[in-house]
Amino acid sequence: QVQLVESGGGLVQSGGSLNLSCSASGQAFISYTMGWFRQAPGKEREFVAATTFSGTRTSYADSVKGRFTISRDNDNFSGYLQMTWLIPEDTAVYYCAADITYVIDARLYAYWGRGTQVTVSA
Repeated sequence: QVQLVESGGGLVQSGGSLNLSCSASGQAFISYTMGWFRQAPGKEREFVAATTFSGTRTSYADSVKGRFTISRDNDNFSGYLQMTWLIPEDTAVYYCAADITYVIDARLYAYWGRGTQVTVSA
């Protein structure tokens, strides 16, 4: 069982940066893939980034590649999403998720946080 809590969201101007954090309870987190997803109003939840349990492999959505960086600190049961060069289209609720398998399909993730709002103004 893994419980996830996101933090770090907020309001930022276009071109700005934000750093999201995902705090996990349960040592099992260090064995799980961690993913970040986002959902904008009226849209489906979409994949943003994922990393393996070791952090050695990462995947990114094309829309964020080169701007966002996913990382994790297993010693502190935490994960991160560094977001730079934000644009209004990045506005969404961002969710941290975890699963034993390395996937980018949101439907296959077993554990989810409640999300943190990111708003990018033009």
